Amino acid sequence: MSPPLLVDPAWLHERLEDPALRILDATTFLTQPEGDGYYEFESGRRAYEKAHIPGAVFADLLHDLADPDAATMFTALDSETFAARIGALGVGPGTHAVVYDQGMNIWATRLWWNLRYEGFDDVSVLNGGLAAWTRAGHAVRSGVESNEPAVFTARRRPELHADKDTVLAAIDDPGIQLVNCLDRPTFTGTRRTCARPGRIPSSTNVPFPDLADSDGLLHDPDEIRGLLGEAGTLDESKKVITYCGSGIAATTLAFQLALLGRPDAAVYDGSLTEWAADPALPLEVG
Repeated sequence: MSPPLLVDPAWLHERLEDPALRILDATTFLTQPEGDGYYEFESGRRAYEKAHIPGAVFADLLHDLADPDAATMFTALDSETFAARIGALGVGPGTHAVVYDQGMNIWATRLWWNLRYEGFDDVSVLNGGLAAWTRAGHAVRSGVESNEPAVFTARRRPELHADKDTVLAAIDDPGIQLVNCLDRPTFTGTRRTCARPGRIPSSTNVPFPDLADSDGLLHDPDEIRGLLGEAGTLDESKKVITYCGSGIAATTLAFQLALLGRPDAAVYDGSLTEWAADPALPLEVG
């Protein structure tokens, strides 16, 4: 039986001594300028070393688990490199990965997506991350921890990934729903985050902040069913492709869809960073 997709601190605390458990802190920090301009990113390694869930190792999405030679940040690694690096963190056959972050869940869901993209399903997201853990009164540790390396075998699922050509073809395909997961001003083009303002034509909008409450806890799927239904993401006759700025927040919507029984959503990895940089590709505003 596969582990639950979403777990809470009490569930994790009860299982800290499970020898199959692998806890991964995927913290990355994002700063958005008040006006126009792209986000700034910082690895969460120092924050991890200051405080983390006991037994957790650090999974560096900014440096170790992204392709440094790609044109856009956070681009998924090739399968062989990802397998070597995630295996070095102890994730492999017979293990259960629980991923969390110290921010907005989007980094935890990004690592959840990376693992599923490479065929690994025994992964859960800790709802609310480290903040929820500490609010529950559980202890944290400082320093650096490690696991015995494992042999991770990647079995890539290309259907969970979308590239630029796939998205371009999807614009006029009634069987595909494109969903922008950024804030409303960026979606409408009144804020320019990437090279050009606007959204990919035919997109609907589900802002990723709407998927969680003020404490950073992901809403129960039933609470956002209406929101997702309005965006066309619950129509099982349509393939869903989610996107954002760099393919991070888009994974939170993909995760919520999986909670609702739709684990087949694809993520446009390059997202608007790649799309807006190509003046030949269409964007809509308004």
